[in-house]
Amino acid sequence: MTERPTTTEIPADVYDVPADTTSPPVRPGALLLELIPVPVTDIDRARSFYAEQLGFHVDVDVRPSEGVRIVQLTPPDSACSITLTEGLDALDMPPGTLRGLHLVVADIEAARETLVERGVDVGPVEDLGGVYYAYFADPDGNTWTLQHMPWRR
Repeated sequence: MTERPTTTEIPADVYDVPADTTSPPVRPGALLLELIPVPVTDIDRARSFYAEQLGFHVDVDVRPSEGVRIVQLTPPDSACSITLTEGLDALDMPPGTLRGLHLVVADIEAARETLVERGVDVGPVEDLGGVYYAYFADPDGNTWTLQHMPWRR
């Protein structure tokens, strides 16, 4: 897979941004969930955790104006990203209040082991009626869940 570049410049004109042929089209009537704000205290620490420890791709890291920073990261092969922000009142939430975001995986033991090897404190795998879960938190206490549904391939 070709590594996507990280956007660090803000184009002067939105039409200067090349078309993204890798994303699904937005069809009439569609409601695509593609970005989830994650409230954190330290964007650099959180960016490092999500990129280096969880393996998320850094899509965007920009400062569009004084006092504003936006970092967007995407989990491997996901259509939904997260954003870490500062200076945007519309996205202001208390750090550590996000609960239970799910990362669906094909092999929960392998996914858990990879994260543990990268220094993430992931709880043991739990079987909750044929669906498997393992829980962890980011440095601010936002909680995440690895989820494995054996029938989903």
